[in-house]
Amino acid sequence: MTLSRLNPGPRMSQAVTIGNIAFLAGQVPDDLTADIETQTQQVLAHLDKVVADLGATKSDIASVQIWLANMADFQGMNAVWDAWVSADSPPARATGGTSLARPGMRVEMIAVVALPEAAAA
Repeated sequence: MTLSRLNPGPRMSQAVTIGNIAFLAGQVPDDLTADIETQTQQVLAHLDKVVADLGATKSDIASVQIWLANMADFQGMNAVWDAWVSADSPPARATGGTSLARPGMRVEMIAVVALPEAAAA
């Protein structure tokens, strides 16, 4: 089975594919001073871009892990998520609270994507 990397860097790749499964790196917000709604929108935009770069769509997302620096942000994050997620094909999802890598970072998302056959080839 072939393993390939999307946008590899010295520390990590944006995604690693094995066959038709892609494992995405954690997607993080750009503005660490923004509220949870803005940060969630930024993270979902990054997720959309990486998924598109892989030749897939958000309907191909199999699972998402969401990490919040403060579980009090759960409702605000969910409001943005609910407007974004495909009601016809929502991914499996887990949300947890943890310390995130940088001060001000309120949310990080990690996804697994099933690539369409053409994208996986």
